[in-house]
Amino acid sequence: MTAPLRLESKDGIATITLAQPERMNALSLEMLEALVDALDAVGRGDDRVLILAAQGRAFCAGADRAEMVERAPSEWEPIVNRYLDPVRRIADLDIPVIARLQGDTVGGGFGLAIACDFRVAAEGIRLGAPFVRIGLAGCDMSAGYYLPRLVPLGVATEMMMTGRLVRADEALALGLVHRVAAAESLDEEVAALAGRLRSGPPIALAFTKRAIRRSLDLGRDAEFDYEVFAQVNCIQTEDHREGVRAFFDEKRAPVFRGR
Repeated sequence: MTAPLRLESKDGIATITLAQPERMNALSLEMLEALVDALDAVGRGDDRVLILAAQGRAFCAGADRAEMVERAPSEWEPIVNRYLDPVRRIADLDIPVIARLQGDTVGGGFGLAIACDFRVAAEGIRLGAPFVRIGLAGCDMSAGYYLPRLVPLGVATEMMMTGRLVRADEALALGLVHRVAAAESLDEEVAALAGRLRSGPPIALAFTKRAIRRSLDLGRDAEFDYEVFAQVNCIQTEDHREGVRAFFDEKRAPVFRGR
């Protein structure tokens, strides 16, 4: 079986590449565990920058639908909480993390991207947290914590409550991404940023990153606890099952009934 991702290191820059393009790099439990392991390995290493990248037409399409099965709340809670571990690892690394967004970045993939310190996007890609479209809480996978801190509250509210996706140019105007490049120039743009960060003072950058993260406030874990609570409850609803049927199977607008 092909490994779900690759971890490489060259000249002080580590790169984790999600490598299941045929599945749009969906966050299966296998991918999740591999990503946590890779981030832990980067944390133990001596690289000075991390690039989070992906293969194929999507950066990451979110959770693997095949694993969205019926479970009791007591079974879902540790799973939903585990999905936040890559976000925690990215935020807690003492080195800058760049998300290289070559394709659509939605759901859990969006959560990974907004947890990174920098986002460089290819022209025309879409980004967003469309969880409500399938009857799930829009605050999943760190969106409830990071998105209102990255864009105006009204924009974050609209994106999370309607599931609207934004194109790369709008994301740039909102400050949601730092740079937008033509697809053929994406690697060059990412490499230039990574090189500049690699040449910076690592101790000072580590303290700077910690200061930025602390300045968000001290409520990240409390917000994550609430995200887990909200999502475990939403996963049990008929609205979620209706959303999955409508979106994936029947290609129609869902009819949510509040149950």
